[in-house]
Amino acid sequence: MVKIAPSILSADFANLERDIQRISTADYVHVDVMDGMFVPNITIGIPVVKSLRPTTALPLDVHLMIVEPVRYVEQFCDAGADLVTVHVESDTPENIHAAIDKIHAKGKKAGIVLKPKTPAEAALPYLEKVELILVMTVEPGFGGQKFMADQMEKVSAIRAWIDEKNPACELEVDGGVDPETCKTCIAAGANVLVAGSAVYKAADIPARIAALRG
Repeated sequence: MVKIAPSILSADFANLERDIQRISTADYVHVDVMDGMFVPNITIGIPVVKSLRPTTALPLDVHLMIVEPVRYVEQFCDAGADLVTVHVESDTPENIHAAIDKIHAKGKKAGIVLKPKTPAEAALPYLEKVELILVMTVEPGFGGQKFMADQMEKVSAIRAWIDEKNPACELEVDGGVDPETCKTCIAAGANVLVAGSAVYKAADIPARIAALRG
Protein backbone atom coordinates (compact mmCIF):
# COMPACT_ATOMS: atom_id res chain seq x y z
CA MET A 1 0.00 0.00 0.00
CA VAL A 2 1.16 3.52 -0.78
CA LYS A 3 1.86 5.57 2.34
CA ILE A 4 1.25 9.31 2.68
CA ALA A 5 3.50 11.62 4.71
CA PRO A 6 2.03 15.14 4.86
CA SER A 7 4.69 17.78 5.45
CA ILE A 8 4.02 20.16 8.32
CA LEU A 9 5.94 22.79 6.34
CA SER A 10 2.55 23.61 4.83
CA ALA A 11 0.69 23.57 8.16
CA ASP A 12 -0.24 26.60 10.27
CA PHE A 13 2.70 26.89 12.67
CA ALA A 14 0.54 28.74 15.19
CA ASN A 15 -1.77 25.71 15.28
CA LEU A 16 0.52 22.75 14.71
CA GLU A 17 -1.28 20.36 17.05
CA ARG A 18 -4.61 21.11 15.37
CA ASP A 19 -3.13 20.65 11.90
CA ILE A 20 -1.43 17.38 12.83
CA GLN A 21 -4.78 16.07 14.09
CA ARG A 22 -6.24 16.96 10.68
CA ILE A 23 -3.89 14.49 8.95
CA SER A 24 -4.63 11.58 11.28
CA THR A 25 -5.55 9.29 8.34
CA ALA A 26 -2.02 9.60 6.91
CA ASP A 27 0.87 7.21 7.62
CA TYR A 28 3.66 9.56 8.69
CA VAL A 29 4.05 13.15 9.82
CA HIS A 30 6.85 14.59 7.69
CA VAL A 31 8.95 17.11 9.60
CA ASP A 32 11.31 19.32 7.56
CA VAL A 33 14.32 20.53 9.54
CA MET A 34 16.41 23.21 7.78
CA ASP A 35 19.47 25.02 9.13
CA GLY A 36 19.94 27.92 6.70
CA MET A 37 23.29 26.47 5.62
CA PHE A 38 22.60 23.19 3.82
CA VAL A 39 19.50 24.82 2.34
CA PRO A 40 18.68 28.55 2.09
CA ASN A 41 15.89 28.45 4.64
CA ILE A 42 15.46 27.92 8.39
CA THR A 43 12.50 26.01 9.84
CA ILE A 44 12.29 24.11 13.11
CA GLY A 45 14.51 22.04 15.38
CA ILE A 46 14.70 19.61 18.27
CA PRO A 47 12.37 21.44 20.74
CA VAL A 48 9.53 21.50 18.21
CA VAL A 49 9.93 17.79 17.42
CA LYS A 50 9.82 17.08 21.15
CA SER A 51 6.65 19.13 21.57
CA LEU A 52 4.99 17.45 18.56
CA ARG A 53 5.61 13.92 19.79
CA PRO A 54 2.72 13.77 22.32
CA THR A 55 0.23 15.23 19.83
CA THR A 56 0.04 12.23 17.46
CA ALA A 57 0.33 8.46 17.36
CA LEU A 58 1.67 8.67 13.79
CA PRO A 59 5.38 8.05 13.23
CA LEU A 60 7.46 11.22 12.91
CA ASP A 61 9.44 11.17 9.66
CA VAL A 62 12.15 13.76 10.34
CA HIS A 63 14.00 15.00 7.24
CA LEU A 64 17.26 16.70 8.22
CA MET A 65 18.35 19.34 5.70
CA ILE A 66 21.34 20.34 7.80
CA VAL A 67 25.12 20.22 7.51
CA GLU A 68 26.90 17.43 9.39
CA PRO A 69 23.72 15.76 10.69
CA VAL A 70 25.82 13.23 12.64
CA ARG A 71 26.07 15.96 15.32
CA TYR A 72 22.33 15.97 16.00
CA VAL A 73 20.71 12.68 14.96
CA GLU A 74 20.72 11.25 18.49
CA GLN A 75 18.98 14.33 19.87
CA PHE A 76 16.27 14.11 17.22
CA CYS A 77 15.77 10.43 18.10
CA ASP A 78 15.52 11.32 21.79
CA ALA A 79 13.03 14.09 20.95
CA GLY A 80 10.66 11.52 19.44
CA ALA A 81 11.58 10.98 15.80
CA ASP A 82 10.72 7.48 14.57
CA LEU A 83 12.58 7.82 11.29
CA VAL A 84 15.47 10.20 10.67
CA THR A 85 16.73 10.88 7.14
CA VAL A 86 20.03 12.56 6.28
CA HIS A 87 21.27 13.95 2.98
CA VAL A 88 24.16 12.11 1.35
CA GLU A 89 25.46 15.52 0.22
CA SER A 90 25.58 16.93 3.77
CA ASP A 91 28.81 15.30 4.99
CA THR A 92 31.53 12.75 4.20
CA PRO A 93 30.46 9.16 3.48
CA GLU A 94 32.10 8.10 6.75
CA ASN A 95 29.99 10.55 8.72
CA ILE A 96 26.80 9.58 6.88
CA HIS A 97 27.45 5.95 7.85
CA ALA A 98 28.14 7.11 11.42
CA ALA A 99 24.85 9.04 11.50
CA ILE A 100 22.94 5.96 10.31
CA ASP A 101 24.65 3.86 12.99
CA LYS A 102 23.74 6.38 15.70
CA ILE A 103 20.09 6.41 14.61
CA HIS A 104 19.97 2.61 14.68
CA ALA A 105 21.67 2.53 18.09
CA LYS A 106 18.73 4.60 19.37
CA GLY A 107 16.34 1.95 18.08
CA LYS A 108 14.99 4.19 15.32
CA LYS A 109 14.77 3.85 11.54
CA ALA A 110 17.33 5.61 9.35
CA GLY A 111 17.16 6.89 5.81
CA ILE A 112 19.18 8.79 3.23
CA VAL A 113 18.09 11.61 0.93
CA LEU A 114 19.23 12.55 -2.57
CA LYS A 115 18.89 16.06 -4.01
CA PRO A 116 17.77 16.39 -7.65
CA LYS A 117 21.29 16.81 -9.06
CA THR A 118 22.65 13.83 -7.09
CA PRO A 119 22.85 10.64 -9.19
CA ALA A 120 20.99 7.49 -8.17
CA GLU A 121 24.32 5.70 -7.66
CA ALA A 122 24.95 7.87 -4.58
CA ALA A 123 22.43 5.69 -2.73
CA LEU A 124 24.32 2.45 -3.33
CA PRO A 125 26.83 2.61 -0.42
CA TYR A 126 23.92 2.88 2.04
CA LEU A 127 21.25 0.83 0.27
CA GLU A 128 21.46 -2.32 2.41
CA LYS A 129 21.80 -0.37 5.65
CA VAL A 130 18.76 1.94 5.66
CA GLU A 131 15.00 1.56 6.06
CA LEU A 132 14.10 4.35 3.63
CA ILE A 133 15.54 6.24 0.67
CA LEU A 134 14.08 9.66 -0.17
CA VAL A 135 14.40 11.13 -3.64
CA MET A 136 13.76 14.88 -3.77
CA THR A 137 11.49 15.88 -6.64
CA VAL A 138 12.16 19.59 -6.00
CA GLU A 139 15.25 21.44 -4.79
CA PRO A 140 15.09 21.19 -0.99
CA GLY A 141 14.50 24.34 1.02
CA PHE A 142 11.00 25.62 0.31
CA GLY A 143 7.51 24.20 -0.05
CA GLY A 144 5.18 24.72 -2.99
CA GLN A 145 7.69 24.07 -5.79
CA LYS A 146 6.95 22.47 -9.16
CA PHE A 147 7.35 18.70 -9.44
CA MET A 148 10.48 17.58 -11.34
CA ALA A 149 9.34 14.66 -13.51
CA ASP A 150 12.91 14.03 -14.67
CA GLN A 151 13.61 12.49 -11.24
CA MET A 152 11.43 9.47 -12.04
CA GLU A 153 14.28 7.72 -13.83
CA LYS A 154 16.25 7.94 -10.57
CA VAL A 155 13.29 6.62 -8.59
CA SER A 156 12.94 3.64 -10.95
CA ALA A 157 16.66 2.83 -10.76
CA ILE A 158 16.63 2.92 -6.96
CA ARG A 159 13.43 0.81 -6.87
CA ALA A 160 15.20 -1.91 -8.90
CA TRP A 161 18.17 -1.91 -6.51
CA ILE A 162 15.90 -1.99 -3.44
CA ASP A 163 13.94 -4.93 -4.83
CA GLU A 164 17.21 -6.78 -5.44
CA LYS A 165 19.20 -5.91 -2.32
CA ASN A 166 16.87 -4.65 0.46
CA PRO A 167 13.19 -5.34 -0.28
CA ALA A 168 12.04 -4.05 3.12
CA CYS A 169 13.41 -0.57 2.38
CA GLU A 170 10.81 2.09 1.59
CA LEU A 171 11.20 4.51 -1.31
CA GLU A 172 9.91 8.03 -0.66
CA VAL A 173 9.53 11.07 -2.90
CA ASP A 174 9.20 14.66 -1.71
CA GLY A 175 8.28 17.75 -3.69
CA GLY A 176 5.37 18.85 -5.84
CA VAL A 177 3.31 15.74 -5.11
CA ASP A 178 -0.39 16.25 -5.89
CA PRO A 179 -3.30 14.08 -7.11
CA GLU A 180 -1.81 14.03 -10.62
CA THR A 181 1.93 13.71 -10.01
CA CYS A 182 1.35 11.03 -7.36
CA LYS A 183 0.41 8.61 -10.16
CA THR A 184 3.77 9.20 -11.86
CA CYS A 185 5.64 8.62 -8.59
CA ILE A 186 3.78 5.39 -7.82
CA ALA A 187 4.33 4.11 -11.36
CA ALA A 188 8.07 4.77 -11.01
CA GLY A 189 8.20 2.70 -7.83
CA ALA A 190 7.76 5.09 -4.91
CA ASN A 191 5.69 3.76 -2.01
CA VAL A 192 5.83 6.76 0.36
CA LEU A 193 4.69 10.18 -0.86
CA VAL A 194 5.45 13.43 0.95
CA ALA A 195 2.83 16.08 0.22
CA GLY A 196 2.50 19.53 1.72
CA SER A 197 0.23 22.14 0.21
CA ALA A 198 -1.67 19.47 -1.77
CA VAL A 199 -2.89 18.10 1.56
CA TYR A 200 -3.23 21.17 3.74
CA LYS A 201 -4.98 23.32 1.13
CA ALA A 202 -7.55 20.63 0.35
CA ALA A 203 -11.15 21.27 1.41
CA ASP A 204 -11.42 17.65 2.58
CA ILE A 205 -8.05 16.49 3.94
CA PRO A 206 -8.94 12.79 4.54
CA ALA A 207 -10.34 12.57 1.00
CA ARG A 208 -7.18 14.17 -0.42
CA ILE A 209 -4.97 11.75 1.50
CA ALA A 210 -7.03 8.86 0.11
CA ALA A 211 -6.75 10.27 -3.42
CA LEU A 212 -2.97 10.53 -3.15
CA ARG A 213 -2.69 6.82 -2.47
CA GLY A 214 -3.41 6.38 -6.16
